[in-house]
Amino acid sequence: MRHGRKINHLGRTTAHRHAMLSNMASSLILHKRLTTTVAKAKALRKYVEPMLTKSKEDTTHSRRMVFAALQDKESIKELFGNISGKIANRPGGYTRILKLSDTRLGDNAEMCIIELVDFNETLIESKQAAADKAAAGTTRRSRRGGKKAAGDAPTSATEVTGEAVAPAAVVEQSAPADTATETVKDGESREEAKADEAGA
Repeated sequence: MRHGRKINHLGRTTAHRHAMLSNMASSLILHKRLTTTVAKAKALRKYVEPMLTKSKEDTTHSRRMVFAALQDKESIKELFGNISGKIANRPGGYTRILKLSDTRLGDNAEMCIIELVDFNETLIESKQAAADKAAAGTTRRSRRGGKKAAGDAPTSATEVTGEAVAPAAVVEQSAPADTATETVKDGESREEAKADEAGA
């Protein structure tokens, strides 16, 4: 039984697994994004996020701790240089896993992209644009055709097309004719009321 065994061994020995995660962490730090399987990405997230937290405090001790795991000077320089400045205000959750619809051709494994959250420029720009739009005061009511400022939109069809347009025809409908109603007194049935109406 697997009670309490939380580590995914990824079908590798301990030494092989540590070497693979170290290489993947270095690649993620240098390139900011990797395409891999979902299982490896989840294992990598547990492996690399503590290193990213250590990089916020640029001391000799934290550099040595991270270097012991990564064994790569270029990735250490990138981590403590560019990345630590960008993630300084983030309280965790430095990576994002985006699952892909395609599976791996050989074994049908689920594939995904793992990336550093603060380095996805497209997503950051779209969030910034949405924030700017919200700050500009655009409301739902105005987007649906509510009050418009004077001069925002043309006021008539002639301004839109530049040609004279005939006004729309008005169709008048008459009210339905009144129908006769029967007055029923207390204790009297409808048939008796009809007979009284006919007799009168």
